[in-house]
This record gives sequence, C-alpha cells and structure tokens, in this order.
Amino acid sequence: MVELTGASWRKSTRSAGNGGECVEVADNLPGVVAVRDSKDPHGPALTFSPTAWASFVRSTRISR
Repeated sequence: MVELTGASWRKSTRSAGNGGECVEVADNLPGVVAVRDSKDPHGPALTFSPTAWASFVRSTRISR
C-alpha cells in the first residue's frame, strides 16, 4: 500500500466544475501519481507510476 499522507490534491481541469463528478490527482509524491473521487476524499485512491499516468493522459487527450 502506498502512503498518501503528503499528497497535494488538485481537481482535474476536465472535471465538470459544478461540484459534481470530479477527479482529483496528486502528482507531488515521489514515484507515484494518485487519483481519487473528490466526493469521497477519505475513500480509496488509485495509484499509478508516473510513466503509466503520462501514457494514460496522452492517450485520452482531446484534440482541439
């Protein structure tokens, strides 16, 4: 289990922004990127390696 005590959470720029379904990301921890549901901040978080997270973000990026 990864320790997330020092995580600095930020809302995704792609979240609705109306207090609804928001994803929060913590990318300030060494060697791990954590993702959680902002409606359940004490619930579970998914963790990824920085390389896996970067690959996910690249593959889901919307062209403008």
